[in-house]
This record gives sequence, structure tokens and C-alpha cells, in this order.
Amino acid sequence: MIIQANGTALHVRQDGPEDGRAVLFINSLGTDLRVWDRLIELMPKGLRLVRYDKRGHGLSGLGPADTRLSIETLADDAIALCEALELEDVMLVGLSIGGLIAQSAALRRPDLVDAMVLMDTAMRIGTPESWQDRIAALQAGGIAAISDAVLARWFAPAFLASPEAAMWRAMLERTPLDGYIDCCRALAGADYSARAAEVKCPVLALCGALDGSTPPDLVRETAVAYRAPFHLIDNAGHLPPVEQPEAVASLLSGFLQSTSERAGGGRLETGMRVRRAVLGDAHVDRAEAAKTPLDEAFQTLITESAWGTVWASDAISRRERSMLTLALLAATGNFEEIPMHIRATARTGASRQDVVEAFQHVAIYAGVPRANHALKLAKAAFAEMEENDDD
Repeated sequence: MIIQANGTALHVRQDGPEDGRAVLFINSLGTDLRVWDRLIELMPKGLRLVRYDKRGHGLSGLGPADTRLSIETLADDAIALCEALELEDVMLVGLSIGGLIAQSAALRRPDLVDAMVLMDTAMRIGTPESWQDRIAALQAGGIAAISDAVLARWFAPAFLASPEAAMWRAMLERTPLDGYIDCCRALAGADYSARAAEVKCPVLALCGALDGSTPPDLVRETAVAYRAPFHLIDNAGHLPPVEQPEAVASLLSGFLQSTSERAGGGRLETGMRVRRAVLGDAHVDRAEAAKTPLDEAFQTLITESAWGTVWASDAISRRERSMLTLALLAATGNFEEIPMHIRATARTGASRQDVVEAFQHVAIYAGVPRANHALKLAKAAFAEMEENDDD
């Protein structure tokens, strides 16, 4: 899709459910959103994964000719994108220049950014002089004049020698020259080394062990400044999501899990939010109104544990969790809650065929009578939903 942001058109792609926790990926200099392809496939289900071509890269525009590009401008693009998609409590994952954009966004909108992953990046990358030298080389010979040197910093020797490296060379050399140069100018003026203490959200720092653009020691210093854990990724250069997506996915998954409670304000608040999303406001309001001192502690326990921990996990989708719940309720003979969870399928995304498949498993592994009774309850609940025109 294309989203208009601050006078330019941004090419955006989304994966996962719109009600999932939001993760925004920001690509590096000379790449487009495809740099995240392998990683996206390995991320936990249930997340709302958003990636885009930053300004002047891929299919995104560069904006008005008189725009002076800066990291702050690029951060404003990311913020505008989040607002257009109505993203909240966003975890930013920034690679190289994307990490600087993430830092700027976290400083400008702490209410929007809930966590941040700084990947092969720093608070300052290079010097104004080094970037001016690169710009001069680009103006003289185009991106092809520097591509050999860039690829040597991007990848480990074994990957660089593989046929696949040619695809990344093509991506780099097809980057619009004006967009690449303008981002070099933005990098030349970016320095957040004095502002790390202002960032209050959790931070994770990662770096390829063979990174020639932002060496591990530089990224490690950044991690120290942000009081963040630092992880070195073996057999990877400047683009670990390309070379070692499994290792990156594992680290991001752990970080997501460790920050999930913060994203919702604690297990009780998270649980109540998830409970309402699955069961609907009307059901939860009735249950809350019926609470007494006798069952209040029990209701809190259920909200924190079942909804704030199990249902809040991103490990599997709500559709899959809905199917599991229905199958387990039927298999264990806890039929009373089946109609409630049938009604919840309107919000979890589980289809009627999914329900049939779940109860088929119950018939084989837990007994036909239980599956038969569960199906009767499901038929009645679906009929009631149709009668009440529930969505």
C-alpha cells in the first residue's frame, strides 16, 4: 500500500492481524523493505508487522525538491505512518540508519514508542567528512562506484561469495541516487550521543560479528549508553536479518516477550484489554458488574493468568488459540464455556470450519459423545449469533 506522509508517498507492507502488537521495521541505507523478508517469516504469530521503504528508497518517493532531509524528517515519516495506521505502543526495529530514525522517533514521541531494537547502528555513524567523501564518490560515479566496498561491509565472506549476493548488489545499485545521497547528508548531521538518557523505553542492541559499517565495539558502546542488553550475531555482517534471520528472530521474540507486560501496563491491564478484545465489551461488562467480594480475587487471578499471560502471548495467533480452547473444553467435558468461546470466534478469526476441525480432533482423541455434545452447543451458539446479527 501507499501512505502519504509529510509530502511524500511511502511504500508500506503489513503482515499479521491488525489487533496484534505493532512492530515497525525501518530499513538500512541502500536497501528496501525486502531486507526484512526472511525475518518476517520467522516472527511469532499474532503480531502486526509493518515495514516500509524509507524516503528515497525502494518504491517510496523523495518528497518535495526543496526538502532538506534529516534524520528528524525521516523520523517524522515513521511517526506519520504509525498515525495513519493507528498504531499504538509500537516496538521500533531500526537497522543502520533505521536505528538512528528509531532513536529520533523515540525522543520525539515517547507516548508512541514502547520499545526499541537498535540493530547494527549507533548514536552517531561515521563523521561529516567520511559522508562527504562518499557523496563525492557517488556524484562522480554513481552507486556502482561504491558497491563493492559497501557489499564487503554488508556481508560475511561466505555469503558475499554466494550467488545470492548478486541480488543484494542489484538492490543497492538500483536505489535512487538522489535518495541515497540525501540520506548520506542526513547521516552526516546525526548525533544522539548526548541524548540517550532521555529515552525511557526498553532497548535491545544487536550487531553482526563481522559488521564493517558499524563495528561491534561501536554498537556495544551504544548499548551501554542506553543501558541495554547487547547481542553479537555470529557469521553476519551489517545485515543480520538477511544472513542470520533465525538468530535475529529468536532475540526479537525474547525481547517482545519481556516487554509485553509493559506494553499493556501490567498483566492485569493487559489481561483486561485482551479479554475485551476476545469476548467483547458487553460480556466483560456483565461479568464485572456481577463480581462480589467472594469472587473478586478469583476474577483477578483469571484475568492476569488466562488473559494477561496465556491469551496475551504472541507465540500463536488468536485464531489458533480459539481452536485449542474449544477443543480442550470439549475434551475435558467443560461444556458450560463452549458457547462463550463460540461467540468469541467472531473476534478471534476462527471460522466455522475451524470449529468443526477442532471438534473432529476431539471425536478421535477424546470421544465421540463429547464432540457430539460440543457440536450441538456450537450449532445453537452460531444460530443465536445469526439471529442477533452478531459480527
